[in-house]
Amino acid sequence: MNKIKHKFKIFIIPILFILLWEIIARSSNSPVYFPPVSLIIGKLISLLGTSDFIIHCSITIYRCFIGFFIATLIAVPLGIILGANKKIYQFFHFIIEFFRPLPSASVIPIAILFLGIDDTMKIFVILFGSLWPILINTIDGVIGIEPQFLKTAKVFNINQGRILKNVIFPSILPQIFTGLKISVAISLILAITVEMIVGGNGIGFFILDSERSFQFVDMYAGVLMIGILGYLINVLFLKLEKWVIFWR
Repeated sequence: MNKIKHKFKIFIIPILFILLWEIIARSSNSPVYFPPVSLIIGKLISLLGTSDFIIHCSITIYRCFIGFFIATLIAVPLGIILGANKKIYQFFHFIIEFFRPLPSASVIPIAILFLGIDDTMKIFVILFGSLWPILINTIDGVIGIEPQFLKTAKVFNINQGRILKNVIFPSILPQIFTGLKISVAISLILAITVEMIVGGNGIGFFILDSERSFQFVDMYAGVLMIGILGYLINVLFLKLEKWVIFWR
């Protein structure tokens, strides 16, 4: 009974929002620009039965996760090195603080100039934007390790490889996952953004193309699909975090 009440509390706001949207849309003088939610959901269901829309979704997910995965492979080892060595960190500090706050969309023109408009450019932009939260959180995680843990490991003459595996990595995993959850959301946002700007394919392109073709219900259905994907990705990462960091 308590679980049912809890789930009801979670979904009550979205349900009320949908009902309010439906009422306003049906009483609106411009239903073309502001269609009812029921019409949008119906359109999304029909689009999911078409190969073209599935391909657009698959391409966006592919770019999102490839860019995110490469960023993770770079940021985690680099973050451990920078966090463990103050001299190296001080050397790279200016570069990190210069690029970290830079809006990722601002590098799109530069990326187009050097990489063209194919997938390489799009994945690079996603990589660039999703790199920094993982890197910063990894560095902070290493710096924040309890010094007594490292001293104890050295007293028992544990080699650096085992210290990394058994002390450093487990200690910084919560911080790493915080960065990963932020970065995967940024990856999806940038995938949509770059598809809207450059075009070609993907959900971002589908949404903008639908808007330009005055297919507004399709446009809203595409936006709804992004929300669903974002929610599912977040749920996936929460499950993964719970499984990997089981001791929390």
